[in-house]
Amino acid sequence: MTSEMSRSAAPSAAPAAGGAADVPTRGGAGRADVSPHRTGTLAVGLLVATVVLIAAAVASLAIGNRAIDPLTVVRALVAYDDANPLHLMVMELRVPRTLLGILVGAALAVCGGLIQAFTRNPLADPGILGVNAGASFAVTFAVGVLGLTTPGTYVPFALAGAFILTVIVYTLGSVGASGATPMKLTLAGVALGAACTGFTTAIVLRDEGTLQVMRFWSVGSIGGRTLDQLTWAAPLIVAGLVIGLLCARSLNALTLGDELAQALGARVRSTRVWVVVAVTLLAGTGVAAAGPIAFVGLMIPHVVRWFTGPDQRWVLTYSMVIGPAFLLLADVLGRIVLPSGELRVGIVTALLGAPILIMLVRRKRVSGL
Repeated sequence: MTSEMSRSAAPSAAPAAGGAADVPTRGGAGRADVSPHRTGTLAVGLLVATVVLIAAAVASLAIGNRAIDPLTVVRALVAYDDANPLHLMVMELRVPRTLLGILVGAALAVCGGLIQAFTRNPLADPGILGVNAGASFAVTFAVGVLGLTTPGTYVPFALAGAFILTVIVYTLGSVGASGATPMKLTLAGVALGAACTGFTTAIVLRDEGTLQVMRFWSVGSIGGRTLDQLTWAAPLIVAGLVIGLLCARSLNALTLGDELAQALGARVRSTRVWVVVAVTLLAGTGVAAAGPIAFVGLMIPHVVRWFTGPDQRWVLTYSMVIGPAFLLLADVLGRIVLPSGELRVGIVTALLGAPILIMLVRRKRVSGL
């Protein structure tokens, strides 16, 4: 399976300088327009996005109920003093929160880009294949039926739920002579996702304790997490990101349709399998670590495509940088918008993402894939 992946995927995660997509895009015939000048512009844009991400990370470390000046933050990172309460606040509370925000933001944004290209649906998000619903149901089952209450124990259950539902969706979507088409996968994902949501609601409503635990988790938050959770989440998310980026070149072909993609030499079936694996890792781990955070997977790939165009190598690479920056800035905004307490990041992303979604729907022509 690994050798098949290497033949069907891109040889490198990020697009090579001066390289062009091997397949024509929906915007025109022939090779994709990535001239050296265009490639240089995209590279500079990626550098700017990286600077924004670094600034967002610094803001996440410095801003909160108690503001900490950047110099103190740097000292806490390079010369930690456990007797200093500000150093303790930075290292024990804000560093795990910031690192988790970077990981989850990258996971959700790249996952959204993968699903939109995979289903050829520009308004798709990580929930369209039922992955989020499967992960949420598994976590709810662990809390409400098995009695688990430690957030670190959610990860294996969320991954199992996401993987099992993804396999079922892919199996149902593969029925028939045409195999796993985007339309059948979407219909199967929506149907099974709705069923999982119903079961989740039934478990939550039957027990008051489960309701209290899931009421906060289901909103979506990166606060209150520890470094122990990062040891679970980081390897899985990094693996999902690597697999997703390696699939970018083949996804350029899949956006043209299965028949043309096969004619161009793309391995359609193996690419789909690897994309499903990447989506499972990214969405499952993201949901387990932070809860279901809305709109990041839907919005970020659209914003990215306005600048990069439809080449998935650039779309996914940019999404991996802009997604975390957006999530961290939304989290910082949630900390300062209320005089006391904070808005959870899932609420902030919903408030910011809903107007953008309305704008996308009102556009005469959504960004092409």
